[in-house]
Amino acid sequence: MNRSLALLLLPLLLVVASCTDGTADDPAPRPAAAERPSPFDDCAALSTAPTSAADAAAPASGGEALPELTLACFTGGAPVALRDVAGPAVINVWASWCPPCRKELPAFQRLSERASGRLQVVGVNSRDSRGGAQSIGEDFGVRFPILVDQGEALQRELKRNAIPLTLFVDAQGRIRHVDASGALDDARLVELVHQHLGLTVPA
Repeated sequence: MNRSLALLLLPLLLVVASCTDGTADDPAPRPAAAERPSPFDDCAALSTAPTSAADAAAPASGGEALPELTLACFTGGAPVALRDVAGPAVINVWASWCPPCRKELPAFQRLSERASGRLQVVGVNSRDSRGGAQSIGEDFGVRFPILVDQGEALQRELKRNAIPLTLFVDAQGRIRHVDASGALDDARLVELVHQHLGLTVPA
């Protein structure tokens, strides 16, 4: 009798199992989420000198040329040769996992706004995930152009390992100062821009 009952119940169990194999309760697999728009500016204008670059006091001779490197732009488009970045410029190497980097990025954004037309602010995202960098841009309101250097090529060329790392580049494309002192605030950034690039940035 038990065997007869089992034979009667078997088709019913198979029907129930086919309804509860996970496909009915779980949502259908979704296509990959569309990539969010980049918060950062396009890199196309980096080779165009700031309109008031000629106003900068000519610093003393010296300094090294930027390394001969070509880096991808976070927003896509043509890769950017570092030596084509028109100065004066401040180039900040950062990553989303680096606490001092996160602390100073808003100051770089404010510098890019206050010095617009006189100075370019450029980020170089290093050893980071695209999602992490994107989130920082969104959360901190960072808008200036970002280049991507996952292989740390720029740091190797400069023989510097730690980040954040900030380069102050004059109108001739020469590195006037490399700062690795930690998170820079607004006042220190303005001071370094004046000292090494001869530019007075409005407060």
